[in-house]
Amino acid sequence: MMIKAIERYIEKMPSLPTTVTRVMEICNNPATSPADLNRVVGLDPVLMGKVMQLINSAYYGRPNKITSLVRAIILLGLNTVKNLALSTAILGNLTGPGDHVLNMDGFWEHSLCTGVIAKKIAVQTKIDSKRHEEFFIAGLLHDIGKIPLANCFPQEYLAAVSKSDSDRTSLHNIEQEIFQFDHQDTGILISEYWKIEGSIREAIAFHHKPAEYDGENLSLVCAVAVANYVSLYLGRGFAGNRYPEEPDESVYSLLGTSFGALESMSEEIKKEIERARIFLKISQ
Repeated sequence: MMIKAIERYIEKMPSLPTTVTRVMEICNNPATSPADLNRVVGLDPVLMGKVMQLINSAYYGRPNKITSLVRAIILLGLNTVKNLALSTAILGNLTGPGDHVLNMDGFWEHSLCTGVIAKKIAVQTKIDSKRHEEFFIAGLLHDIGKIPLANCFPQEYLAAVSKSDSDRTSLHNIEQEIFQFDHQDTGILISEYWKIEGSIREAIAFHHKPAEYDGENLSLVCAVAVANYVSLYLGRGFAGNRYPEEPDESVYSLLGTSFGALESMSEEIKKEIERARIFLKISQ
């Protein structure tokens, strides 16, 4: 069965580094302080370098250089450090022989745009500012399930992309037709393997079916679903899906926004994407 081949592929992927696992555990503890995180990050020179690179980058545009790790953690916030650690580990391990099928530059451009729009929605709908980067990371990682599909079955996946084009149908529907599962399902398998929990896993699992989700992260799941559609509509990058299904109007209503409101922000989104490239470059 094809799903077994995907499972074997995922099981052969490197595990998340111990430091990243520890960072996620610490940050998920409400009692964690920046000093606690400092002790863990300080033991990993690569991650420490990325934290310092991010706080001093144009992404944040700080006037004075930050040289203290604990100060950087305080300024970035625990969630941003956790998301940077997670993104660094995931993006560094998601490559393979099927990359040409997806065109990874286009894939990450679409993913980046989705993350930027999801964060814009979080700001627009007055989500707690501590969670804004969480919306960005969920958008950035929402399509990671496509990568093992393209790597395990490059010819079949190319056929799926072509059929999606010729049938003018959303790619995840064609994936179901050809494989009997879609990239949301393979994304769940990756999430389980890497122990990615909570809102990011749920966005990966439900970004094409937000109406079926009834958990505590509904706003984030809906934001990623809408952001994915708007990103594809704006033509930013290419993730194999030229004919996405637009989320139901109830999804926009729940978020308190509209397609028109987001489309009108296209120039602002474009500028934010340029800034966000810095985060992606540091993570990779």
